[in-house]
Amino acid sequence: MATWGMLSFQDSVSPLMEQLMFFHDHSMVVLVMITVLVFYFVSGILTNTFLNRFIVEGQEIEIFWTFIPAVLLIFIAFPSLRVLYLVEEVHCPDLTLSTVGHQWYWSYEYSDFIDIEFDSFMLPFEEGGFRLLDVDNRTVLPWGVFTRILITSSDVIHSWACMGLGVSMDAVPGRVNQVCFLINRPGLYYGQCSEICGANHSFMPIVIESVSVDAFLGWVSAFY
Repeated sequence: MATWGMLSFQDSVSPLMEQLMFFHDHSMVVLVMITVLVFYFVSGILTNTFLNRFIVEGQEIEIFWTFIPAVLLIFIAFPSLRVLYLVEEVHCPDLTLSTVGHQWYWSYEYSDFIDIEFDSFMLPFEEGGFRLLDVDNRTVLPWGVFTRILITSSDVIHSWACMGLGVSMDAVPGRVNQVCFLINRPGLYYGQCSEICGANHSFMPIVIESVSVDAFLGWVSAFY
């Protein structure tokens, strides 16, 4: 969960988020190298007292400053494409969860089971929990299980986002989007709608309770 003064990412709880963090670190290294190099050249030009009146063009330097940026873009593009395909990959999920965005709450349905569906509303701060983050019905999911979530909306565009999982997917009326993730460990993971969807956009949080498979099956059996 994000806290005050946090400048970095939340702790990763899924392999997908780990890859996103690795790509971020890789990109930052490249950007810092470029920034340092540019400042070095600019400072060298500003402090240089020599002038050559006969230089009107420089084929070698033009080739250099065209080729080097192209190579740097390749170093960024290939890891970016790899992460992009990992985000979009959906392959034989073990569990399917359906969610529908409403103004302003989420409703969930466990598609692999019968009659397991509920609405999830934000809890008032007076009832405990974290302000603007806790809900009355948490989304219970087993950790270590490849999970697919089907996302849509009943009214306007919402976005189901949980940063610890590295998941953010738009909920579009009349369209079903899907995304997969694998939770690494048990715990409570918080998310929010990340698409401005109206007056109470800030009041439709997401809470995922990750439990063991046995505890999840025990929770499922309570509905029957």
